[in-house]
Amino acid sequence: MNDIFAKIAINKIEEAINNGEFENLAGQGKPLNLDYLSSISPEMRIAYTVLKNSGIVPEEVHLLREIAEIREMLRTYPEGVDKQDLQKELRDKELKYNLLMEMTRRKRK
Repeated sequence: MNDIFAKIAINKIEEAINNGEFENLAGQGKPLNLDYLSSISPEMRIAYTVLKNSGIVPEEVHLLREIAEIREMLRTYPEGVDKQDLQKELRDKELKYNLLMEMTRRKRK
C-alpha cells in the first residue's frame, strides 16, 4: 500500500520538476538553515518542518529562534558592554519556553 503512495508522490514530484515548478524558489542554491531543529525533539521535527513550510510557526519554535538570536548577540557583544538586559531577556524567553514545553508534556499524559 505504501508503495502506491510513494509512486504517486514520485510521479507528482517528477511532473513538477518537468513543469519547472521548482525553479526560482526562495533560497534556491543556498544551504538550508536547520539550526532551529536542534532544540526540537526528533519526533516533533517533521511536524514543525511541515508547519514552518506552510507559514505556520508554533510558539515554541518562535521562542527557540529568539533564544538562539539572543545567545548569538551575547556571544558577539564586545567586551565591556553591559549585557544585563540581554541576559534578562534570554532568561525570560528560556523560562517561557520551558513552561510551554512542560504544559505540552502534561497534556500528552
